[in-house]
Amino acid sequence: MPKPATAPKTASSSTHAHPLAAELLLPADRDDSSLSLRLKHYLKSEDITQVWEAYRYADQAHQGVVRKTGEPYISHPVSVACILADMHMDLPTIMAALLHDVVEDTDISTDDIKEKFGQQVAELVDGVTKLDKIEFQSASVAQAENFRKMLLAMSQDVRVILVKLADRLHNMQTLEAMRPDKQKLIAKETLDIYAPIANRLGLNEIYQELEDLSFKYLHPMRYNAIANAVKAARGNRKEVVSKILESIKHQLVGMKIEAEVSGREKHLYSIYKKMSGKTTSFSQIYDIYGFRVVVKDLASCYVTLGALHGLYKPITSKFKDYIAIPKANGYQSLHTTLFGPFGTPIEVQIRSAEMHNIAAAGVAAHWLYKSNDAQLTALQQKTHQWLQRLLEIQSDSADSLDFLEHLKIDLFPDEVYVFTPKGKILALPKGATAVDFAYAVHSGIGNSCVAVRINQDLAPLRTELHNGDHVEIITGSLAKPNPAWLNYVVTGRARAHIRHYLKSQHSTESAHLGERMLNQALRAMHIEPDQITEAHWQKLIRDYGLKKKSEILTDIGLGKRQNVMVAHQLLAMGEMLEESPEGGIGKFLGKIFRKPSKPLDTITIRGSEGMAVQFAPCCRPIPGDPILGFINKDKGLVVHTHDCPAIRKFRLDPEKWLDVEWEPDSEHLYKANLNLTVANQPGMLAKIASGIADAGSNIDNVSVEEPDGSSYANLYFTVQVKNRIHLAELMRGLRKIPDVVRINRSKGNPATHDGKSVS
Repeated sequence: MPKPATAPKTASSSTHAHPLAAELLLPADRDDSSLSLRLKHYLKSEDITQVWEAYRYADQAHQGVVRKTGEPYISHPVSVACILADMHMDLPTIMAALLHDVVEDTDISTDDIKEKFGQQVAELVDGVTKLDKIEFQSASVAQAENFRKMLLAMSQDVRVILVKLADRLHNMQTLEAMRPDKQKLIAKETLDIYAPIANRLGLNEIYQELEDLSFKYLHPMRYNAIANAVKAARGNRKEVVSKILESIKHQLVGMKIEAEVSGREKHLYSIYKKMSGKTTSFSQIYDIYGFRVVVKDLASCYVTLGALHGLYKPITSKFKDYIAIPKANGYQSLHTTLFGPFGTPIEVQIRSAEMHNIAAAGVAAHWLYKSNDAQLTALQQKTHQWLQRLLEIQSDSADSLDFLEHLKIDLFPDEVYVFTPKGKILALPKGATAVDFAYAVHSGIGNSCVAVRINQDLAPLRTELHNGDHVEIITGSLAKPNPAWLNYVVTGRARAHIRHYLKSQHSTESAHLGERMLNQALRAMHIEPDQITEAHWQKLIRDYGLKKKSEILTDIGLGKRQNVMVAHQLLAMGEMLEESPEGGIGKFLGKIFRKPSKPLDTITIRGSEGMAVQFAPCCRPIPGDPILGFINKDKGLVVHTHDCPAIRKFRLDPEKWLDVEWEPDSEHLYKANLNLTVANQPGMLAKIASGIADAGSNIDNVSVEEPDGSSYANLYFTVQVKNRIHLAELMRGLRKIPDVVRINRSKGNPATHDGKSVS
């Protein structure tokens, strides 16, 4: 029988399950140390000498420092190096593991590491160095920023994340020494981020152990209950497991198939997930027996599948071919579920020795096996593509927290496989829609998609995709992303692109509004905007520490800078103009904070300003209503009616108010709320809807309130009208409908039914 290449030891083995005892670890620079014994399997003696040198350097740097466990601090980097040595990582990675905390915790710099151990080691150390010394707004921002840096480093060299994962694994193994609140915090971060990354990179053993350890500290009582139940059940299962094993082995020998067959046990967190997700009892989950069959080559996998289906009847809905279509992390295997003896479900994984190696070690298989196998090349290519996608997402994300949110979405790829019009297979997360598909093909296609054909039939863009779907995106030259897409897209890539577009659109609209507001302030100072020179703009941009003029204008439009202040600062840049008829600009020099010499012009509201101008939902102004504009930081210009109760609290800050007026003859539609009291008769809603349509208005929202035992009902409409005159005509038309008892306009959110009513 073939012996598959030795994979890294499983989480249940002594390698990772418990932290290595200090006496076996230290000192690490001797032949019989835990680290040296591991390195002798694959490194030359001169390489091991370099590792010892790195160990001594780190030991000296951490001298006198003790971990919360009571062990010397150096025991941690040595343990991390041992974990990586089990993965047969190369010399620079082992040295980086020993030195990974030196830059962060001591006075030694990255340049010192570079000078002593070379560029490659220094870059790896820099990639995993935490950002604790930088002051961030909050702990969550610090975590997100740290994570962002790590991924950027990882995109250049995947070994960075391998060191980081080994670091996190050992920290989790020794988490007992931390305070309970700290335990839960670190465990949650591990479960949310690090375990999924290990899974995504195919590091199966590390992934499972990180999940189990996180589970242990997040839910200790549940963990202990399941662990005890597994221990108790293990003894009862021995007989059944050995019987099934013998049957499988006998069947394969009879078919002359060389294979290694073994039973496999579910890890604790996967049991817990199944129990909580499907409300299944422990006995039901644990009654499913798992086996793994490792054969010599790919062809033998399918022959073995046929042999097992001849032995026990398969459950047809439970078959998955991950060989033909591998998982995103490179995992390949055949999964089948069979009806075993006494109707017991049996889960079997069938794979070749090479597939088994990659399933165990993931991207680390390159170092572990020095394989040139095509499967591994494909895995490395997929990993590279994923890392490039991360880079793309981070460049489209406004900040670190935004990036972290998109990344979390991308790390749980329970996948569906769909076909492009050219027959190419695309892997997408479960629940992905046509919009996700469009962005997966290309961001330009995503930004301009208008419709989709799924299996040659037209379908809505929000349609969820299924395995085997043929998907064709229809684009439009004038199309643009819709904010509503964010409600149903599931990929980080799609979400990042949509948000990036909306934010850039918001910035553009805010910049246009800011320019109008600045021009208004300049004219109040008797200066025409075109008299401001480019040189003065450049000086102001440098003074603000910005890159371009549009950033200043956007800030004005969003209320982050005052238009009057920016106007004064532009004028104060020096002698900019000749004397003007009004007395010249010199009057303003040195008087930066003086109020404008004439009232500011009124800002005209066109209705086309998009996200830069918002109409307050508390009063819903429409053309014809007397209005005021209030500059709200981050929201831009918010327009209220003069009599809105909400403006009272802003009266104390008059500098934020702007005089605004409606542009005459605007063709845009605006929302207005109507409250109707009507006789509770059949067909009343239809009559009113028809009346609204006859008046040339659209219904945006409708709700009905029917008091118990009353012969009258209250109807609440949000309608779209051109202006106040249009609304008045609409209301007159509705009053003519028989059984309409009362109608009035409500200023406020219709959902609350408590807005101020006016005739």
